[in-house]
Amino acid sequence: MRKCRERLPLSGDIAQLTPMTNTQRASSRRQFLKTAAVVSTAVTGFPSIVPATVLGAQAPSNQITIGAIGVGRISRGHDMPGLWKFSQARIMAVCDLDARRVDDAKTLINGQYAKSSGKPYDGVTGYADYRELLANRDIDAVVISTPDHWHAAIAMAAARAGKDIYLQKPASLTIAEGRALSDAVHRTGVIFQIGSQQRSQPQFLRACELVRNGRVGQLKTVQVGLPGDPAGQDEPEMPVPPHFNYDMWLGSTPRVYYTEKRVHPQVGYDRPGWLRCEQFGAGMITGWGAHHIDTAHWGMGTEFTGPVEVSGKAEFPKSGLWNVHGPFRTEGRYADGVVMTVSGDFPNGIRFEGTDGWIFVSRGNETVTSSDPGAKLKDAQALAASDPRILDSVIGSDGVHLYKSSDHHGNWLECIRTRQQPIAPVEVAHRACSTCLLHHIAMKLPRPLHWDPVTERFRDDDEANALLSRPQRHPYGLPT
Repeated sequence: MRKCRERLPLSGDIAQLTPMTNTQRASSRRQFLKTAAVVSTAVTGFPSIVPATVLGAQAPSNQITIGAIGVGRISRGHDMPGLWKFSQARIMAVCDLDARRVDDAKTLINGQYAKSSGKPYDGVTGYADYRELLANRDIDAVVISTPDHWHAAIAMAAARAGKDIYLQKPASLTIAEGRALSDAVHRTGVIFQIGSQQRSQPQFLRACELVRNGRVGQLKTVQVGLPGDPAGQDEPEMPVPPHFNYDMWLGSTPRVYYTEKRVHPQVGYDRPGWLRCEQFGAGMITGWGAHHIDTAHWGMGTEFTGPVEVSGKAEFPKSGLWNVHGPFRTEGRYADGVVMTVSGDFPNGIRFEGTDGWIFVSRGNETVTSSDPGAKLKDAQALAASDPRILDSVIGSDGVHLYKSSDHHGNWLECIRTRQQPIAPVEVAHRACSTCLLHHIAMKLPRPLHWDPVTERFRDDDEANALLSRPQRHPYGLPT
């Protein structure tokens, strides 16, 4: 599928963006939030992309050609299978800093296309540097499934290259990165979908529509339950594997010695250790929080804003390689008075509590990978309410009907074709991620923090504002 709009050139890692003043940025954002809030409830979805098993092969000129950047566990088990099942998509390139993973991905995809076509296939190109993949003008779109600390930088470079983007959550490592990413996507006009696939699962849509239509009365509190991560022991320094570009893998983060459990397994595709290192992410508050807080925002009608006050506390490991947060409890108060509490003490899911009852929603027994934690609710649909009649409630034509998608990757592909916004666009992604990061900052600073969702700054708190970004190691990272 060749897009007629002009691709923008790359310049170094990421092309420079035209800077805006704080006043311009706040004014522009206020207008954007007003528009986005209307659009979010007005769109009801688009015709579904048809799976390849139904249509068979299509002419290459009509296909959306895709490059996969980062081909580890989540890419192999979720993102690439979510794309190759559609005849309108063709994964033609893969990129990873681990050469063995590039070879594995080529073998996997070539084998899949050979199986579906019934004849030999060898059409996948491998890359060791994402910039070289982005320079390939035959690639229409990218799916980015790298560690968290590379998400915003690669996605911004892809936007500047004119590639449509499917980005695994969370959107960014810091709030400043997330704002830069959202601005870049809007400035370039590419189609962006964050991997918050709960929006394309029926029980989450149903729960949020019921809440938005007042079926629990006036919403008062939202409980977000997240799974936890265990701490680990100290790990010895190891030689860097000769097929792995470890310096680039570290990216903008500080240089630290290589040990396998800090990165990913050299044999197999089990859950990688970087998920439990604060250098590369924030732990479960963004790992699963990006999913659940996004769902909470969907039900609350706060997808384009955030809390006005956050507070909390957490335990952090005092030793060992893995140092993300342990047990925690944080709270965020929104402008309408609704309080969101996030903790590992709650069942893994979202509970909306109002004056007339409650609704709980989770993934139930569904998992994306074998290492996903399950919900503490023995219900395959993972949808429950204080009164079962709430769940059977009929929402009339004059009620609030949210954007409906039956397949998250398919929705992205369809929106690439129509140039309409997908169900989880970039500003929604940023607001969910920034709220997760606000709760993470609250874990670090034991006092109430007052947040302005428009300017995206803490009020009169230089210490908290210093945590909105991180120092970046040259030559990697975002432009200053």
